[in-house]
Amino acid sequence: MTALRPHAEQLFAAELERLAAADDLPRPPGWKLSPQAVVTYLLGDGEGISPKYVGPRRLMEVAVATLATDRALLLLGVPGTAKTWVSEHLAAAISGDSTLLVQGTAGTAEEAIRYGWNYARLLAEGPSTDALVPSPIMHAMRTGAIARFEELTRVPSDVQDSLITILSEKTLPVPELNSEIQAQRGFNIIATANDRDRGVNELSSALRRRFNTVVLPVPASADEEVDIVARRVEQLGRSLELPEVPAAVEEIRRVVTVFRELRGGLTADGRTKLKSPTGTLSTAEAISVITNGIALAGHFGDGTLRAGDVAAGITGAVIKDPVSDAVVWREYLETVVRERDGWSDFYRAAREAI
Repeated sequence: MTALRPHAEQLFAAELERLAAADDLPRPPGWKLSPQAVVTYLLGDGEGISPKYVGPRRLMEVAVATLATDRALLLLGVPGTAKTWVSEHLAAAISGDSTLLVQGTAGTAEEAIRYGWNYARLLAEGPSTDALVPSPIMHAMRTGAIARFEELTRVPSDVQDSLITILSEKTLPVPELNSEIQAQRGFNIIATANDRDRGVNELSSALRRRFNTVVLPVPASADEEVDIVARRVEQLGRSLELPEVPAAVEEIRRVVTVFRELRGGLTADGRTKLKSPTGTLSTAEAISVITNGIALAGHFGDGTLRAGDVAAGITGAVIKDPVSDAVVWREYLETVVRERDGWSDFYRAAREAI
């Protein structure tokens, strides 16, 4: 497979096939797997099914149970809590297709949610079924599949509310054709949102009532976050065909420790209060720092991941605001990192990277 980032249903096709073959439990209409098998796919079974999400099982059970009803699912959490990752794998396991996606931005228009028009045909023929361009959500309604809506709170509020009729009535009116699209069994929507970043548009109460909300937490412990980062880095390394670099759990733990301490405003031993930077310092950013460090170590180093390979990436992740964040980072280096046993190499590398 030569795709830079294969879809979940492609990358884990063998696991999905194995689960489907052994799955004799009841399946909701239109589902490829039973709810129990979907949860097993997400959390793994230790016998060939790899975990896609590391966290409380009950959260995944609630999310899957929601999608088995007529309620849409809203995955809420700070950046880097695997909302998109979970959304993609839920759609892959339930519908076998994670590509019916609307990416929310400040410029997302109502046509991206409802439908658009092929204007050449529209001018030549007038409104017709052939001139209509379905959105991913319309396509999911027609086929009884799961549609995904990423970063819902990035979308202007008036555009967000175009979902209300779809979620309430399970229909999409097409007044130009004096018709409507009725959702087929199996249709549902998984939306993701966060309320921490800039540029967030609050959901109206009318829209929020039409979702069941599952809040995905940050990893509960450093060990859990280290495990998540190590797994994703290994997967990305294989996908990107990065040079073979020996596992470096020590450097992964160091990056996770820095992120968790700055994110929480307190050192791991609870003795020193810290100023937090403006960025979120998410698990996703930790994965990016380590992946970039492996590329540096493999292409420009000696094949071993060292402090110097991750220092520049951490510095870039922490310092989003060149004024206030630089002060926070320097203070952290001088008061915490400089005095920490075994961290002298990282201190020197980080100071050089500023």
